[in-house]
Amino acid sequence: MTVDSENKQNKPSRKGGARESLFLLVCGVVVAVLLQVFVFRLFWIPSESMENTLREGDGVVVNKLHGATERGDLVVFKGWNGEDTIKRVIAIGGDTVKCCDAKKRITVNGVPLDEKDYLHPDDFPSGEEFEKVVPEGRLWVMGDHRSASQDSRSHEEQEGEGTIAEADVIGRAIAIFWPLSRATFFSTPDTFTEDR
Repeated sequence: MTVDSENKQNKPSRKGGARESLFLLVCGVVVAVLLQVFVFRLFWIPSESMENTLREGDGVVVNKLHGATERGDLVVFKGWNGEDTIKRVIAIGGDTVKCCDAKKRITVNGVPLDEKDYLHPDDFPSGEEFEKVVPEGRLWVMGDHRSASQDSRSHEEQEGEGTIAEADVIGRAIAIFWPLSRATFFSTPDTFTEDR
């Protein structure tokens, strides 16, 4: 065997390298599509209703495999007008949600919410009074910028008396990814971790 034939055998094939690169690229695209379809979704904030937690134009990552929806979660759901909407879950099935107590706080099962961690600093818990027992399998949701939010309070005349079906929840927002200067992960506000 000559030196030339040995060198040819040891050299990697350019065709093989291109095929491998193309295969890896296709696999990456397939994985990204599957994650987008079944696990994660990107959602762009369309309005000021969730300020200051979320600002118009923010991009958020939504976990579609979120498990049971809990109080305090930021959820994307099919809204009352059929469009994808994002709000904060204030009460879940079986809860009694009320506005307001003597100190103008919203209560859930008689326990007042301390909303300073997420409520817009120039806003108040609610401009209208209400008291609802949330049916099982449904959620009472509100925006963090209450005076700029069309939420459960605005749809009490519709089916579900303002609540949304848990089945309509697309997923739970877990992080802001855009703009990079605001990138952060969400956690449940302390007020929702108390026994109710």
